[in-house]
Amino acid sequence: MNIMSPKGPTAHVRERLLELIKSGDLGSEGKLPTERALADRFEVGRRFVRQALDALEAEGLVWRKQGKGTFAGQPSDPIGDLAARITGETNALEVMEARLCIEPELAALCAARMLPEEVARLRMLAQRQLEAADAQAIELWDGSLHRLIAQCARNRPLLTAFSMLDKIRSNPGWVAIRAKGRDAASLQVTHSEHVAIIEAIAAGHGDAARIAMRDHLETRFNALRGELARMIDAGAQDVFATLPPR
Repeated sequence: MNIMSPKGPTAHVRERLLELIKSGDLGSEGKLPTERALADRFEVGRRFVRQALDALEAEGLVWRKQGKGTFAGQPSDPIGDLAARITGETNALEVMEARLCIEPELAALCAARMLPEEVARLRMLAQRQLEAADAQAIELWDGSLHRLIAQCARNRPLLTAFSMLDKIRSNPGWVAIRAKGRDAASLQVTHSEHVAIIEAIAAGHGDAARIAMRDHLETRFNALRGELARMIDAGAQDVFATLPPR
């Protein structure tokens, strides 16, 4: 029998759910088991599971879709599905170039429009990525953080452009390449850069948020270039048909 937290069953279940989310065992989509399965797993009533999920949803750590279930992170924009049509016509470096054009402006808009509770969600997402146990979890929380910034900029055309890039970059092969370019030191750098972006947004400093986002994406761009160069040097000549010049 499980020993409940002194804070009560709901708090206990929330802690267990956070452990499950941080474990990286949820698959690429981050889908959680059903409420019934979670209740059986934690040996509690479904009411406590539902209350714990409500709390996590309010914190921006999970989201629900009617008929589909509950997922860790932040939801993607369905318009991004249009990007599947051009995935084979671009490459990861071109996507990074496009991100550098769009995401700094989204961060600047966020500095003027983001609500305090949304900033708190950003902080939680950044912390979740720092604590992530594996490459899948790192991708999930990193994508969730950038997605929340895009959503909270509250500009529909820019969100659509971001969503297309977000969908394209979810290509499993590209995810694997990004994972190879990460290590403990680079993850700490990423966390520091995420914190700089969030602090600029929280302070309402649009220019500082724009610069912080650009600095962060340039760091990742350089890491991606380096990993692709190593792959090519190792004989993987078909990584991409064409690469933008260095």
